[in-house]
Amino acid sequence: MRFDARVAYGLMSVALMGFGGVMADDIDDALGDAASVVSSEAAAAISAIAKPAFTPTVIQAPFFEQFTEGWESRWKVSHAKKENDKTGDEEWTYVGKWSVEEPTTLKGIEGDAGLVVKDVAAHHAISAKFPKPIDNKGKTLVVQYEVKLQNGLECGGAYLKLLKENADLHAEEFSNSSPYVIMFGPDKCGATNKVHFIFKHKNPKTGEYEEKHLKTPPMARITKQSTLYTLIVNPDQTFDVRIDGTSVKSGSLLEDFSPSVNPPEEIEDPNDKKPETWVDKAKMADPEAKKPEDWDEEAPYEIVDEDAEKPEDWLEDEPEFIPDPESEKPEDWDDEEDGDWIPPTVANPKCEDASGCGKWSKPMKPNPAYKGKWTAPLIDNPDYKGPWAPRKIPNPDYFEDKTPSNFEPMGALGFELWTMTKDILFDNIYIGHSVEDAEKLQKESFDIKKKIEAEEDAASAPKVPEPPKPLGETTFQEDPVTFIKDKLELFFAVLRRDPMAAIQTLPEVAGGLLAVVGTVLAILFSLIGMASSPAKVPAAKPVEAKKAETGSKGKKEAEASSTESEKPKATRRASKKAE
Repeated sequence: MRFDARVAYGLMSVALMGFGGVMADDIDDALGDAASVVSSEAAAAISAIAKPAFTPTVIQAPFFEQFTEGWESRWKVSHAKKENDKTGDEEWTYVGKWSVEEPTTLKGIEGDAGLVVKDVAAHHAISAKFPKPIDNKGKTLVVQYEVKLQNGLECGGAYLKLLKENADLHAEEFSNSSPYVIMFGPDKCGATNKVHFIFKHKNPKTGEYEEKHLKTPPMARITKQSTLYTLIVNPDQTFDVRIDGTSVKSGSLLEDFSPSVNPPEEIEDPNDKKPETWVDKAKMADPEAKKPEDWDEEAPYEIVDEDAEKPEDWLEDEPEFIPDPESEKPEDWDDEEDGDWIPPTVANPKCEDASGCGKWSKPMKPNPAYKGKWTAPLIDNPDYKGPWAPRKIPNPDYFEDKTPSNFEPMGALGFELWTMTKDILFDNIYIGHSVEDAEKLQKESFDIKKKIEAEEDAASAPKVPEPPKPLGETTFQEDPVTFIKDKLELFFAVLRRDPMAAIQTLPEVAGGLLAVVGTVLAILFSLIGMASSPAKVPAAKPVEAKKAETGSKGKKEAEASSTESEKPKATRRASKKAE
């Protein structure tokens, strides 16, 4: 039997348990404690985090929603169908369910509920009308709300829309075709990850609306903790996008959106054509240049190096490749059907230290007389006029809107979403004109909630493992498996150098291994002895004994009758013997 470290590890585990005074119950307790320490510590840490109770804010705004009691009267679920729906299939209708509930992941404030998307792979639409239309002309507009991605965000949006004031707009008919003024918030799917900021601008000449998209939007923050998204549009046409109160993108409505708010003053004349005589080539071949008489276009690129000499160590009698000496003819090879077997070739090892093997020939070298095909050199084109471009003319569609921040009146807010991730939660929606109130709301609610969520997230996160202790410093109570492994590694490390020193240094390991090996051998010999001994045949029961198994009462009666009947027989035998 091969006795290696793996066998010794198993034997040592048993040995140290038996001879080290450690019982199996102690090991189970130690391992059980190690397995549950993380979860118990995390649960204790989470339960120790104090969470305040939800208190509605007193901040006033044109629209503010914390989803308190009576939210159903303010919000209406849409039952419309998406625009261009011709099939009438249910997948194109807004069938996604909504709910107002407390978060199930990293709850920061007790009793703080939010609006939750409940279905996956479904279209959701819900909206709430403002108490009165919001007119932003000459004012600062602040849009702020919290997003909590309780299950992350695989593919879908979490943005909101500020809808255009429209007397004909009914909440039940809110859909993707409902006219909006601003679209703002996170969106992620595949490689797309951005915070939308889109506003619709009305062309004062044509009356048509056009979407203006932020050129380089910031990335959405994908986390199970609450995230605060804030949009500030100032009357000086500047904007600021903030995430968790920190500015991540700022700029101008007139410069940082595509297409631009204002069209160019001039455009290229669509009727202008490039003249046929226009020369737009800056260089031309020199018409006066001639090919030199000694120019040989037929000269080869390379020629034989006549000055080259064969190296002294060149092995001309050795082939470059030889049959593989280690290859063998396959057993199933049939010469009649497969032909003569030829072993594969390998590089000749004798050629590795030489300049080369086989027949030597002179190498090639660049031809100094090579010139290639002759072409005339280039010179400046005297007729060059530069690149041609159509002439500029005044843009007939030009207009100048210096105040695009004067958005049209907004009458409602809506979420119109499709998502592959459920349980997206929205809360603390602020639509107003005060940056100070929005920041105050952040301090009163979001900052407190975020701090508690971060603590809870850290407490529930897997602990970073500590670096392993040096060999032999781990105690059995800390880690029984590592303790036994360290003992074995130390024993065998010393055993390779000095067997006696190993036994003297770690006698418990040597004694444990010998004891277990002896026990195993004793068991083996016992099994061999049992296998070689003949099986014992059980003795048959006497007839009288079988008859006696009839019960206690019957047995007594039988014994009494037997005694009485045997008396005359005994007298006759005794009389006969006396005669």
